[in-house]
Amino acid sequence: MHVDAGDTAWVLGSAALVLFMTPGLALFYGGMVRSKNVLAMMVQNLGAIAVVSVVWALLAYTLAFGPDAGGFIGGLRFAGLGHPAAALPGMNLHVPPLAFAAFQMMFAVITCALLTGAGADRMRFGPFLVFAAVWTVVVYAPVAHWVFSPHGWLFRRGVLDFAGGNVVEVDSGASALALALVLGRRRGWPREVMAPHSLPLTVIGAGILWFGWFGFNAGSALGANALAAKALVDTQLAACTGLLGWLVMERLRTGHATTLGAASGAVAGLVAITPACGFVDPWAALVIGALGGVTGVLAVALKNRLRYDDSLDVVGVHGACGAVGTVSIGVLASQGAGVHLLGVQALAVLATAAWAFGLTWLLATLIHRTVGLRASAEAEVEGLDTAIHAESAYDFGNVRAGRLG
Repeated sequence: MHVDAGDTAWVLGSAALVLFMTPGLALFYGGMVRSKNVLAMMVQNLGAIAVVSVVWALLAYTLAFGPDAGGFIGGLRFAGLGHPAAALPGMNLHVPPLAFAAFQMMFAVITCALLTGAGADRMRFGPFLVFAAVWTVVVYAPVAHWVFSPHGWLFRRGVLDFAGGNVVEVDSGASALALALVLGRRRGWPREVMAPHSLPLTVIGAGILWFGWFGFNAGSALGANALAAKALVDTQLAACTGLLGWLVMERLRTGHATTLGAASGAVAGLVAITPACGFVDPWAALVIGALGGVTGVLAVALKNRLRYDDSLDVVGVHGACGAVGTVSIGVLASQGAGVHLLGVQALAVLATAAWAFGLTWLLATLIHRTVGLRASAEAEVEGLDTAIHAESAYDFGNVRAGRLG
């Protein structure tokens, strides 16, 4: 195996960018919840970094990329990150296997962290960490093997997923729906208005996510090369048309273009281009991003009609937009577009969604009925920050009025 220093530096830097996305997500989500729950949201994201990283090293990585065990799951050769210099089955990497393992670790982290948005305002911290550990092994790792490993059954069927439209986006969206259904609605939803408490935090978080997404998508080229440049440009263009598409739809539907809509639209465009950024030309990235923005608005509106309380719209923004981006490859890919590829892409979306929803529902139900995944009614009314973490994000009690003279 030839190790290229430039490619290695690019992948390591991209891994750091993807890790930075999770604190960005903490800000993005933290600004969207009520002020009494902002710290609870942020610490769930930080906790996901720690738990998923450890579980990834111990078991999930080898299940995702270890020697094949029938096309469904990887073997245990790389458990505990053992055999760190051994070549990965079927992969011709120009970077050390540990660099690849670190890069993929950050994918697992952000995917699990996305689920905190579905349980916002009502999910307990300790049980969530248990959920995160098991979910990474039984839900995320198999899907990563199916799609990203050369021996996975969807990979062998020819599915195209450059940076995680199925593995990250559809997976998290379907899982978020199951989690939201198990947890049930927030107290007072949808009668009470539960507006974001700090849109500036959300905008900062969206900016960090946008920045980190270049590592997410362009880093998936696994080298400092022309493919990485193409993925980066496609990512930027889709984010911009996603933002614009969301605002246009929002303006047509409500008469206003909002700051939250701009931030959400950029993320929707980024989600939609994630599976496609290495397979489509820049003009197609513009189209896919716009489709993501429009899809996001419509999917979020559908949540209110169907009355499932996905608090921060993980299903609509990540699940729906990830599915649209994945399927669009079948029509817009620069090479191989056609009925066959369209069918393969649709199959991947359906298989991933079914697996993620079913296993997440079972896991969340088990945890909820044993140790309790949802916070008590008293804690929910008081706010999770003080009730669970004995902290407050804003110490208004120490604010004093100024005096003249």
